[in-house]
Amino acid sequence: MKEEWKSIALEAAKKAGNKILEIYNTDFKVITKKDLSPVTTADLASNKILIKHLSQTSIPILTEEEDFGNYENRKNLPMLWVIDPLDGTKEFINKHDDFCINIALVENHKPIFGLIYIPTREETYFAIKGKGAFLIKGENKFELPKIKNRTNYVFLKSRSHPDKKLEDYLKQLKKKEPTLTINIVGSAVKFCDIAYGNADEYTRFNPTMEWDTAAGQIIMNEIGKTLIDHSTKKEMLYNRKNLKNNGFTVK
Repeated sequence: MKEEWKSIALEAAKKAGNKILEIYNTDFKVITKKDLSPVTTADLASNKILIKHLSQTSIPILTEEEDFGNYENRKNLPMLWVIDPLDGTKEFINKHDDFCINIALVENHKPIFGLIYIPTREETYFAIKGKGAFLIKGENKFELPKIKNRTNYVFLKSRSHPDKKLEDYLKQLKKKEPTLTINIVGSAVKFCDIAYGNADEYTRFNPTMEWDTAAGQIIMNEIGKTLIDHSTKKEMLYNRKNLKNNGFTVK
């Protein structure tokens, strides 16, 4: 992982985040995509900015807002960027502040760098494999410590994706963790809340995509947590033929 790649990603996220906030405070347009998910002018503007900057690295880019290309053309790529220009579009549309930008660098199917930028907080969480996880807020940079045991068990649940299977899981979890508290948080901001030490677990059964989790996974790894694929029982792998994730647990 080259230092200049990190710098490019940090600058790209900041500039894209500024554009997102600019649009957030306007009467922006919402479009429904073929898969019936929403996309806004902010998603598209952020995507354009991120691609412009990340293209300087000459590493291929896999993004939510463009055609993924034929799997045969990308399956043997040693590296690629996996990005979500605006994770939490529904939160953005409904004026909840927990939306973010996800940027991950994947090498041989595993994330080696991950960045999550939360524009409304001006907070950047990032991690580099083997070098730790960090938070940049304003002009200050902090290294995030390895997670310690907490007194109360806090579970993070999505606002926009109800799931009966998850509700059943939470009933069983309550029996194991009597102090269980459930916090509602949108998007990959959940990974940031765990990294900051405000929560213990994020389990998901509803579908997500590679760009929803790749950046968060390496941040979790560098603070001593895992993101385990429910089907393989191992850490999630990336640049798969099927970009839709299986269910997973972070803890």
